[in-house]
Amino acid sequence: MAQRESVWKPVLVAAAAAIAVAALGGTLTDIGPWYQNLKKPSWQPPDWLFGPAWTTIFALAVVSAVSAWRGARDRTRREWIIGLFALNGFLNVLWSTLFFALRRPDWALLEVGFLWLAIALPMAVFWRISKTATLCLVPYLLWVTFAAYLNLTVVRLNAPFG
Repeated sequence: MAQRESVWKPVLVAAAAAIAVAALGGTLTDIGPWYQNLKKPSWQPPDWLFGPAWTTIFALAVVSAVSAWRGARDRTRREWIIGLFALNGFLNVLWSTLFFALRRPDWALLEVGFLWLAIALPMAVFWRISKTATLCLVPYLLWVTFAAYLNLTVVRLNAPFG
């Protein structure tokens, strides 16, 4: 029984963390009148696409975390994995806070670079211990790259803020 528990524990912990980050980010994401009145580029995806995109990204992040965790040889590496994902979760929620809750897309634009790095760094670190962990983060990095460009465009179309 202990062996079965140890197999599922990282999966359950990673899934719970991803759900918590997604729920908090989703709670902060208000697409009400302020957001609807922002000028947006014609190439912005429809609002309904963001939910499935983020669900897929978080599901892949869970697979990445579990794969990296299982590939880590010692406690120190596992603590780094937890720290990298915790930093990423914090920055993910911070972006939503800045853009939606504080209504500062300009500040969110500055922050998204740190979020991008918080995806790229684990990808580089994980490559040695689990290529699967790295590859599962590729869609996340691509989405945040696209989102950063979208954020930049929204700032250019609507500035100044504050």
